[in-house]
Amino acid sequence: MEGLAGYIVRRLLLAPVILLFVSIVTFSLGRFAPSDYVEIQAGPQARPETIERIREARGLNDPVYEQYVRYMGNVLRGDFGDSVRYRGRDVEDIILPRLWVTIQYNFIVLVLTFAIGIPVGTWAAMKRGTFLDPLSIGTFLLFASVPVIISIPIFQWLLGSKLGLLPVRGWEERSVLGVEVGIFSKQIILPVLVLTLVGLAGLARFMRAQVLDVLDQDFVRTAHAKGLPEHSVVTRHVVRNALLPISTILGFELAALVGGSIIVESLLGIPGIGQYAYESIGSRDYNGIMAIVLIGATAFIVANLLVDIAYLFIDPRIRIGGQVGA
Repeated sequence: MEGLAGYIVRRLLLAPVILLFVSIVTFSLGRFAPSDYVEIQAGPQARPETIERIREARGLNDPVYEQYVRYMGNVLRGDFGDSVRYRGRDVEDIILPRLWVTIQYNFIVLVLTFAIGIPVGTWAAMKRGTFLDPLSIGTFLLFASVPVIISIPIFQWLLGSKLGLLPVRGWEERSVLGVEVGIFSKQIILPVLVLTLVGLAGLARFMRAQVLDVLDQDFVRTAHAKGLPEHSVVTRHVVRNALLPISTILGFELAALVGGSIIVESLLGIPGIGQYAYESIGSRDYNGIMAIVLIGATAFIVANLLVDIAYLFIDPRIRIGGQVGA
């Protein structure tokens, strides 16, 4: 386990370097962008002296490197600055509740996608050569081929307006042990349904390909030759070895928990991080954009670290830090 501990330490030491590079690029793009968010905030009727006064008050006339150092110093203290889109409010006070909303429905999507996609992909691979193989994968591909900007209005019309089964917009939360939770309301069904159908096809196809590759390996034929039951061969030998590449997809999906869908949240009126990202881009709220990018980059780094560690438990033969995983 010493190799694992050293690997984790090295990755954690590399994380600040990556975040530093991401922050420099994002901050520079915001400061050197063609449009000036001060002019947008002040309005088209603002006088030049008013715009200059706002720029001076915000320190925007200072050299860019001084602005960056000052901004990152505030970030390290948990201060992401004031929001341009929502005047008088701090960015962190806006992002955290929205981030919690996005994580809730994306977590349900993640669980359902893997809980359904992995068995479907495995089943399709075991049925290769029959009509059930293309039928199972093709069904999910049909749903995935329709863009969400089209499928959402269809579901809203069919399940909401026509059948009256689901609410077509909004987000409702209930207090559970003092925490506001939205996963127990009907409003979560529609976004979860749309996003799960989109993700199932890709995961099922990838899982099918991995299972087919493992089925041709010598150790699987040996397991069959020993007379092991079919379900034992599939669960203990085939699926476990096929899950290793799937873990990489899981890493990207974990990072995506904090990256809400702009289209889904905008069409369904979900007050998540994706909707706020769209609003921040439109209003040139660079403090909000910076916060979203930094949070997303951090989530990506952490998710990939967790996946690398999970490799050890899926396949102990993998070497980390020059030693075989325990």
